[in-house]
Amino acid sequence: MLFLNKTDWSAFRICASFLIGRGHRNILLVAVLIYCFSETAHAMLRSTADTAATGFVVQTARPGYLSLVKDGVPRPMLVDPQDHRGVLRAFDNLKKDFVRVTGNSSHQKGSGQSKIIIGTYGRSALIDSLVRKGLLDSKELAGKREKFVMTVVKQPLQGVESALVIAGSDKRGTIYGIYELSAQIGVSPWYYWADVPVRKASQLYVKPGVYTQGEPKVRYRGIFLNDEAPALSGWSKATFGGFNADFYEKVFELLLRLKANYLWPAMWGSAFYDDDPKNGPLADEMGIVMGTSHHEPMARAQAEWKRYGKGGSWDYAKNKAGLQDFWRGGMDRARTWESIITIAMRGDGDEPMSEKENVGLLEQIVRDQRRLIASVTGRPAAETPQLWALYKEVQDYYDKGMRVPDDVTLLLCDDNWGNVRKLPELDAKPRKGGYGMYYHFDYVGAPRNAKWINVSQIQRVWEQMNLTYRHGVDRIWIVNVGDLKPMEFPISFFLDMAWDPDRFNAGNLMAYTYDWCRQQFGEAYAAEAAEMINRYAKYNHRVTPELLNDKTFSLIHYNELDSVVNDYKTLAMEASRLHYLLPDSLKDAFDQLVAFPINACANLYEMYHAKAMNDYCYERNDRRANDWADRVKACFRRDSLFTEHYNHSIAKGKWVHMMDQVRIGYSSWNEPAKAIMPNVRYLSEPVAAPAAKVFMETDGYIAMEAASYSAASSAPGVEWTEIPDLGKTVSAMTTLPPTVSLGNNTALEYKIRVKEKRQAKVIALFSPTLNFNGNRGLRYAISIDGGPETLVNFNGHYKGELGQWQARRIIESVSLHNLLPGDHTLKIRFLDQGIVLQRLLIDLGGLKPSYLGPRESAALNSRH
Repeated sequence: MLFLNKTDWSAFRICASFLIGRGHRNILLVAVLIYCFSETAHAMLRSTADTAATGFVVQTARPGYLSLVKDGVPRPMLVDPQDHRGVLRAFDNLKKDFVRVTGNSSHQKGSGQSKIIIGTYGRSALIDSLVRKGLLDSKELAGKREKFVMTVVKQPLQGVESALVIAGSDKRGTIYGIYELSAQIGVSPWYYWADVPVRKASQLYVKPGVYTQGEPKVRYRGIFLNDEAPALSGWSKATFGGFNADFYEKVFELLLRLKANYLWPAMWGSAFYDDDPKNGPLADEMGIVMGTSHHEPMARAQAEWKRYGKGGSWDYAKNKAGLQDFWRGGMDRARTWESIITIAMRGDGDEPMSEKENVGLLEQIVRDQRRLIASVTGRPAAETPQLWALYKEVQDYYDKGMRVPDDVTLLLCDDNWGNVRKLPELDAKPRKGGYGMYYHFDYVGAPRNAKWINVSQIQRVWEQMNLTYRHGVDRIWIVNVGDLKPMEFPISFFLDMAWDPDRFNAGNLMAYTYDWCRQQFGEAYAAEAAEMINRYAKYNHRVTPELLNDKTFSLIHYNELDSVVNDYKTLAMEASRLHYLLPDSLKDAFDQLVAFPINACANLYEMYHAKAMNDYCYERNDRRANDWADRVKACFRRDSLFTEHYNHSIAKGKWVHMMDQVRIGYSSWNEPAKAIMPNVRYLSEPVAAPAAKVFMETDGYIAMEAASYSAASSAPGVEWTEIPDLGKTVSAMTTLPPTVSLGNNTALEYKIRVKEKRQAKVIALFSPTLNFNGNRGLRYAISIDGGPETLVNFNGHYKGELGQWQARRIIESVSLHNLLPGDHTLKIRFLDQGIVLQRLLIDLGGLKPSYLGPRESAALNSRH
């Protein structure tokens, strides 16, 4: 291994984790195998990632390539000054990006050389002249939405030999084309928000041909800045003076570089339009469609009601005139800007409305709001985009029969924890306003807040949003991202998937992670960084840091707590090693995106392990309890040092306050005012310390991963699909596509061997997919040796269980079966789409409580 280059070493790490994670413990054998195949493995990963990112800008010239940068000097750029102001702003940013890449600005003079021509079809005289000359095909742009086309054109203008032309079908199409070129020349969308260094170049060339990403599949794609105190609010105040136009200019630019177009702004005591009168016009100029959150109707922030509500009641039955006057002010202010108007209402401060409020009153509120919209805009209400958010109890109103006009988008919601609650029926009548999805990476609420760090696996995001998209939800995708940082990676994935959900499948998610890391850190470090991001998200998805404590994982059963602590320690060592090897220019970005979340979470696991050991030893009069108590204190202090490092050392203190969120000391759903160290106990006097497999029953249980089936059957058009890394252990199994009928025999079979006659408790562990299908629930049938089936609906109705499912990231479903000694075939048949199976546990009387469950049982090869 001393002879492995960086490419080989990256492949070594990926393959080693894969093999060792699946039980290959002979490290010499693993090393030999990986040494032989490391370059091949890395090449496979690299080639897979290349399919996800088509590069058209290169640093090496070939015949027919157009020069963009020659000897460090960018080519001149042209734009029609009458184009949209947002296009002109993006054009100026492109010029700055070329300076970042080359160190020089472009020379605008000189005929005969290549140029860059940018503009919007129907708005730019430059682009329209190329269309008239037949050098651009108008069919590629006319009537298209947010589409850009890039191509090399010969002799576009008199005296110009050739030019790279970026033409947009509309304002945002042109802007997206501009920022796509910025990314291709070496400026990451995260250059500001994660301090990703610009890739320097003195020579750049464009390949010949036509490049486009087509139209986005989801019309409105955006983020929600929420739960933003104390971190984002503290940082914005220290950096910009608050949530003003200077702050939002950075947010809007990031969104456009990520090809998003929609924002719900910060609202914890903030009011986007009122806090800075420049905010609204800036959004409209730059091309961002503004909305307000699910409980802030008629373009008004909830904070404005406290400022201008004149002390009136937030109750339509009691204060109709006051609320209508308040809402009219919001609509009048936003009437000429591109917006999506939230309609209906919830209780004050995002609380449920009182039980006295009924469906009839809510429907009257909607009718009155739409009359107000028409009155203020002077157009039929249907011409102003609107949404009705079926959030929490509002979904109950819908289920009880409340309806809104067909042009209103129904914004469906997850359960705040990334599990989709409701989807349209596959045969539902199309709506003019379509459907949207409000998703969460961040949440304040029960069972506990999830605010501090990224806990979202893109595998789960893909599985749930793919399910969402296949059910026809394509008008709005918006995700609650809390403070924005440190959700950089899942934000990129969510928005990329919103542009083209068909691009992604269960098999290329790791390749996407690799490609994203290549953009941030370069080819040499991408593979290792991608593996680290993938693993830390998997670990955090098991249980959020706010829910983690010394009792979460078992200290005594299956070596569970030691295992998860060592998982994170190993990952932290790998992150520290790579951080040491990185050039200084990459360290700030790597610290934010990889090293900090890993090291800080690893420290939390170590602290709670020490707390568990302190209790264990104290109760046994073991003197080592004192050492473990000291370690708890050390980890608690270290956590504050990690915060200090992020806030004051990374990027020379740029991110002050950004890690102020409390994560230690929760005792209820909400965070404590400050971090509280776990209680530890000391012993005052020293005392002596006291002295196609057949899965086999061991110690009274059998454990099997979902992907370890011996046989599979499915209906025509249905495929069993393993989603690597999804869930708490190895992977998960589901059926795809999620829109095809499963028929009567879509099933997995498992071979087991038991020692004696027993009643077996079969525990099926599912990802917490909820009853999105009209509350009917998801069903499966389970049988032994072809005998009678037990039918189970594992989520048809849920009340108090929901918090447990959210917290544990799992739904446990149990059925009972009588088994004789010998070999048996267990068959589980899926009756509904959307089921995601992670594991099967068979309790024969010996299964002990733990969070992850035992490792997969030993197995013998089966003879058929």
